[in-house]
Amino acid sequence: MNRVLPVVRLRVPTDEDAVAWHRVFDDPDVMEFQGGRSAGLSVYEELTARQRRHDAERGFCLWTVLDESDRVIGFTGAQPWERDWGPTGEIEIGWRLGREHWGRGYVTAAARMTLDRVREAGVPAVVAMVDARNARSIAVTRRLGMRLAEVFTTPESRREGHCYRLDLHEGDAA
Repeated sequence: MNRVLPVVRLRVPTDEDAVAWHRVFDDPDVMEFQGGRSAGLSVYEELTARQRRHDAERGFCLWTVLDESDRVIGFTGAQPWERDWGPTGEIEIGWRLGREHWGRGYVTAAARMTLDRVREAGVPAVVAMVDARNARSIAVTRRLGMRLAEVFTTPESRREGHCYRLDLHEGDAA
């Protein structure tokens, strides 16, 4: 089914977006696959500051996602996978959306914009690290054309995870 995706806008996160992310993500359903509980405001303040640095240095980051009314509804984007396990050093795409905005195509629309932007920045391939129980995110990876490359056990939670991959230059010569 090819439904029309909503209009979204991406922007480099502002200081104010830390507060908005904190508010939008303060929901056990949203945080289910990120440890299960809400993070403090200082976590989002540090995260938005780091994303501004990533954008300035790399040309991409986790961008704030705005809906048709310019409301902050979440984030999507890309950043280096910096843990010492998994696809260390590769570029991971990811997303998180406020619960009230699920199921409307916002993540797919924003993630497609992310793929275009990281491709333009010269990134040859991306990964998406997804908890194996997260059916919604797995569905997004499929809509993006990503393929399951590896199944692993996360060191922190000891849960099964999936690493999806996408070559961003596949078919460019066609």
